[in-house]
Amino acid sequence: MKDCTIYKTIDIIGKRWTMCILLELYKGNNSEKRFNELKKKVAGITPKTLSTRLKELEADGLIKRTLDEATYPMVYTYSLSESGAEFMEIIQSIKKWGLEWKFENKACGLSKCKNCKL
Repeated sequence: MKDCTIYKTIDIIGKRWTMCILLELYKGNNSEKRFNELKKKVAGITPKTLSTRLKELEADGLIKRTLDEATYPMVYTYSLSESGAEFMEIIQSIKKWGLEWKFENKACGLSKCKNCKL
């Protein structure tokens, strides 16, 4: 089973905080976010865990890390890779399915899930 594509995919995206990080990189007008921006947006994540997950997501090809050489000290920004952006389309399909079957997330910050950017 360890070679099964579904199991491998779930191993990548099923780790704690991974979906939250991907969603934060997807949201908003600015597609690039700095480490501290992500740390603030993903409430409850420790800096060490965020750093670990970002490295894993980069190694898995879901995000890109870019160095802004024009700034001092060095600043890295994170954004979705082409693969990560395509994955978000899958998440949108899952959301559509959930809305069709009338699942609503009352804990969501928006009053209606249908208004969510995702």
